[in-house]
Amino acid sequence: MDPSNMLNYVWIGIGSALGGMLRYLLSGVVASRLGETFPYGTLFVNVSGCFLVGAFWAATGTEGRLLVNPSFRQFFVLGICGGYTTFSSFGLQTLNLARDGEWFLAGANSLLSLILCLVAVWLGMAVGFAFNRIGGRA
Repeated sequence: MDPSNMLNYVWIGIGSALGGMLRYLLSGVVASRLGETFPYGTLFVNVSGCFLVGAFWAATGTEGRLLVNPSFRQFFVLGICGGYTTFSSFGLQTLNLARDGEWFLAGANSLLSLILCLVAVWLGMAVGFAFNRIGGRA
């Protein structure tokens, strides 16, 4: 491994830990408020994570208003957002719903996750691009 690249691995690992802790916190808060029959916490985390990654990606891209170091972009997108979103939890919870005979809930979770996460990325990018247009580059 290239020693100059090692710091990127460390920062992405730190970002992943921070994202994972945030996922645990917010998923638990949402689940405690809305119930655990349906994986609302995981759905919330996946949708909000998709929104965040879309907004950040658009705002910090080559035409973006925010100029950030490529290493910070990796830290946020791969580290924080990667640790925060929970596609593996989605898969496990959906499979468990199906295995328990909750076919409607398993299908609803699959469909809602797909549609809402794609819409969230699109909305996030729209917000990021709109941010880019407000006042020019920072």
